[in-house]
Amino acid sequence: MRIRRWPLLCIEWYCVRVDRSQLLKGLLDIIVLRVLETGDAYGYEILRRLRGSGFDELGDASVYGTLRRLYRSGHLSTYVQPSESGPNRKYYALTETGRKHLSGMREAWEDVSAKMQALFDSPKGQP
Repeated sequence: MRIRRWPLLCIEWYCVRVDRSQLLKGLLDIIVLRVLETGDAYGYEILRRLRGSGFDELGDASVYGTLRRLYRSGHLSTYVQPSESGPNRKYYALTETGRKHLSGMREAWEDVSAKMQALFDSPKGQP
């Protein structure tokens, strides 16, 4: 059983628990596409790469659901390879459409990230 510890976000007197999983759900597409940009991988290997990058809290079902959705939308292709240690493995690969989608998402992320950083760097969120 995993115990989640959410940090507190406090603005003056008002504090809320920050649920990182909600933030990560919105970023799951770009995270998975970026992991596959480095090379084709099967499901468990993708999970290992994600966890190796610090995304321990991403649930297996969320990642596999994202892989299916990205495949259906044409951003990923699949192929099967025999495994030396068990059943065949289904590999996921980035398509050209997926590469273009990742590029657009990266530009959007960099834009939003820069704006958020400017907000956090300014006194009390003032522009």
